[in-house]
Amino acid sequence: MSLMFACGFFMATTQIATAAASGAQGGRGGGAGQGRGGPPVFPDRPPADPSVVAHGEQLFGLNCSFCHGPDARGGEGGPNLLRNQVVMDDKNGELIAPVVQNGIPDKGMPRFATLTPSEIEAISAFIHSLGLGRGGSPVPVNPVVGDAGAGEAFFEGSGKCASCHSVTGDLAGIGAKYDPRTLQGKFLLPSGGRGASPTNIPPTTVTVTLPTGQRVEGTLAMIDEFSVSLTTVDGTHRSFVRNGEIPKVEVHDPLQAHKDMLRKYTDEQIHNLTAYLVTLK
Repeated sequence: MSLMFACGFFMATTQIATAAASGAQGGRGGGAGQGRGGPPVFPDRPPADPSVVAHGEQLFGLNCSFCHGPDARGGEGGPNLLRNQVVMDDKNGELIAPVVQNGIPDKGMPRFATLTPSEIEAISAFIHSLGLGRGGSPVPVNPVVGDAGAGEAFFEGSGKCASCHSVTGDLAGIGAKYDPRTLQGKFLLPSGGRGASPTNIPPTTVTVTLPTGQRVEGTLAMIDEFSVSLTTVDGTHRSFVRNGEIPKVEVHDPLQAHKDMLRKYTDEQIHNLTAYLVTLK
């Protein structure tokens, strides 16, 4: 399951709105859960089985707390789940499950199709218990539960990490520099996560090739299907209108490989890779 709500859990707009609209049932009383002129109020609900909540707490602490904080009120890149309408409308994980199992890769959340319904229900019960004012602090859980040997094999092989990184170069001693949760977050979201300012990461650049063959290169400022703008090395700002494939535009994102991997990681691979990286002292 890994960094489950991984760093992007409910940051998609259309998917979340659709899920909430189609899945919300009863209990809201035409607006229950909405404060008077203020933030939404977590709805009243009967307490869940304590054993289920405890299991959900363990799963959440291991896989979700990096992004959303140990109390689900926001952390390194993840939003406050207790103020999220989908979470408030959810009863037993039925609205959370589609988001978790399908993921939102373009928003920084991989899919976790192997997560069982009972696990999602347990995590849902734990989050709901926090929204109801559950006392105490979640118990910290050791995130290093993977197989370091399998993580090394993934790093050197199918994960293709070694094609860009070296354990004796840029990653030398990285296991001593960061705690396991931070380290896991850095390879999942090296840009720093939502609202963070990335450091020591080269900017995204772009090359625009005009019909005349002239090439203009610089740091990418903005791109969409209609235009692209950049800043050249001498500080000049240039903009170009796009018409299909003209001009030719090549974007060079130093983090693209990490972003692509968010669509491919399994929870086991994330755990194993974390277990391996923490050994690099």
